[in-house]
Amino acid sequence: MDIIRIGDKVIDINKIYRNIDKIIELRIRGKSQQEVANILGIQRTFISRLERLGEIRKGKSVALIGFPIKNKEEVENICLKYGVEYVFLMSEEERWSFIQNKSRLELFNKVLEIIAELRNYDLIITLFSDMRNSLVHKLLDREIISIDIGKSPLTEDIEIDIRTIENILKLVRDRG
Repeated sequence: MDIIRIGDKVIDINKIYRNIDKIIELRIRGKSQQEVANILGIQRTFISRLERLGEIRKGKSVALIGFPIKNKEEVENICLKYGVEYVFLMSEEERWSFIQNKSRLELFNKVLEIIAELRNYDLIITLFSDMRNSLVHKLLDREIISIDIGKSPLTEDIEIDIRTIENILKLVRDRG
């Protein structure tokens, strides 16, 4: 039992955790801070402070996608460092394997799944040929930062300048 005394108050720690879980659940469901405060009979400012206390990163949700990438692991590591939520990178070999190991219907469905997943993010950073970057802008109604890594068609892995990616991610984080 997690009952403690602080001064003249008796506190049920589990009750605190249950209420925090309710706050988070309602906020995830899209309720505003004020709506949650009204539902639970607490002050909105408490919810704001609670969220600030647990905040890891503020701002846009970010995805990064690209191929064919030579220094894939290096790009993935910088994305991890800056909290990019979705990273989908392939080398030229992986891209061909991705295509060849699926039926046409499976490939079509997988591409649609990737597009649907990308629509969950506020900002998408693309590392594609000029033609593919143009297509992404037409397919997705999101903020997109396109980095043309070459003229289409690309047939070999391209080395990505990590400083460029890091600078973009710093700006995105600072702009939040």
